[in-house]
Amino acid sequence: MARAERGVFRELFLLDAARWIVPEQVGDPTTLSARRVAVLLFRHPPLRAMAWMRFGSWLRSHRVRGGPSFVQRRLLRLYGLEIVPGADIGGGCYIAHPSGCTIRVTRIGANATIIAAVTVGGADERDTSPVIGDNVFLGAGCRVIGSMTIGNDVKVGANAVVLHDVADGETVVGVPAKPVRRKVENA
Repeated sequence: MARAERGVFRELFLLDAARWIVPEQVGDPTTLSARRVAVLLFRHPPLRAMAWMRFGSWLRSHRVRGGPSFVQRRLLRLYGLEIVPGADIGGGCYIAHPSGCTIRVTRIGANATIIAAVTVGGADERDTSPVIGDNVFLGAGCRVIGSMTIGNDVKVGANAVVLHDVADGETVVGVPAKPVRRKVENA
């Protein structure tokens, strides 16, 4: 295994950990020492869940038989997080409350914020899963179901049900989710 390949999962995890320096903000991973990472892991169980997910992804990339499924079951049992190790999830993923979250994606970009009880993806692995862009906010209890693309810098409101593509920069709310229209003032 190449040293660069081994470092990918470490770098992704450090980006995840940097989100916990000041929760819900994108921190600088170069400020993280081993001691600071240990303190963050001790204080924040959701960060421990992400560490397990990254470890499971590493196991999957190295074809360790049974390892990724062990990690997947551990994540569900300890943290209530249903996520597939090896999923293409960019660095800086911030899952504030992993309990009740189900995440089956084709891809999640960098610096995604997922609050609580969020469902992303279909019911089984045969379903095609969503592609989610960078800097996306998924509010508590929202559902993103089916094959779609959620653009960059999108905000999905709490309890929204997203059934169609969402363009970059939009905020969607409601059941089914629709873009929020902003009043344009006449100048």
